[in-house]
Amino acid sequence: MSAARHPADSLSGPAEDYLKAIYDLEQTRGAGAATNDIAQRLDIAAASVSGMIRRLAEHGLIEHEPYRGVRLTPQGRMAALRTIRRHRVIESYLATALGYPWDRVHDEAELLEHAASDELVDRMAAAIGEPATDPHGAPIPARDGSVTERPVIALEALGAGAVAVVARVGDEDAARLRYLAELGILPGARVEVVNRAPFDGPLTLRVDGDERTIGPALAAHVLVATPERSLLGG
Repeated sequence: MSAARHPADSLSGPAEDYLKAIYDLEQTRGAGAATNDIAQRLDIAAASVSGMIRRLAEHGLIEHEPYRGVRLTPQGRMAALRTIRRHRVIESYLATALGYPWDRVHDEAELLEHAASDELVDRMAAAIGEPATDPHGAPIPARDGSVTERPVIALEALGAGAVAVVARVGDEDAARLRYLAELGILPGARVEVVNRAPFDGPLTLRVDGDERTIGPALAAHVLVATPERSLLGG
């Protein structure tokens, strides 16, 4: 019975990674996560996914419906958010307390998130003032599993003349983070789309007053809040 009440207590690191990936895919797509998408997200062969999906379903953490994909159960969602909290608090602690650059904290947190206890993570969060977001702008879940996922849109989707505030950037690629930092495209930066070249050409941006040019593939990894989706309004 205790395993049912606390499903994350006995999960392996790989199982936690699966739950995180499914949570992220559900948030991104608004639908169940396909097996191939999970495999791509975790950089493993699709044939390797089926066994773990079956085990997670047996433990009541996911539901798998043919042709509709994989969805987290309430227990699975709680377990995923528990791991996500560890990851993002550790990232924030490394950046704030230890001075790690934002392009290095993701890989370190990936290593530490499966070993850190909830008590240690709570102490880390308290030591740095209970941050609401990690260094890349992603919201940090509360210990009770609640999380505020603010409405955002990819920068790549904005048209010429649109004005927005950078809310969050993808944190998986260190080189991409370094380049975004060089451009000043950081959480909180104000961006204006000055021009969009046709046929998937580059976007010309004004970033806090400075003009920058980036490709649509890079802009797809930058999530922004427009006035209609303002972060400032809560």
